[in-house]
Amino acid sequence: MSKTTVPAIAGWYTMDAGNPHLIGTRCKECGSYFFPKLTTYCRNPACDSDEFEEVQLSNRGHVWSYTNASYKPPEPFIAADPFVPYAIAAVRLDHEKMIVLGQVVEGIGVENLKVGQEMRLVLETLHEDGDQTKVIWKWKPV
Repeated sequence: MSKTTVPAIAGWYTMDAGNPHLIGTRCKECGSYFFPKLTTYCRNPACDSDEFEEVQLSNRGHVWSYTNASYKPPEPFIAADPFVPYAIAAVRLDHEKMIVLGQVVEGIGVENLKVGQEMRLVLETLHEDGDQTKVIWKWKPV
């Protein structure tokens, strides 16, 4: 029996394995982009709009900053057992010019990253649960 591939966080990213995108919103009044999606009011201090359109955000950008997660996160988060340290990158999206923080793919540590390095969004298995494979978005060096 084959497993069904599903998003670990529904509505945050597309499931196109070859070309995934984060799903955000754009304010219809000022054009500001947001991730995750906003539905209440614009966070731009110069704007008081509450109208947004859902958009696919850039799936490429450049490392703005990075760090490593060397310790198991506290509850209520559920960490892998055994916990394996991983890299986190703050990536400036090419089109939107906004910073999106995310985990870097397995096997790439901070020693493999540098500011300005080009990254692309990919999907990677988070875990398997019964008949489902749950995937999450991560950053991968180009």
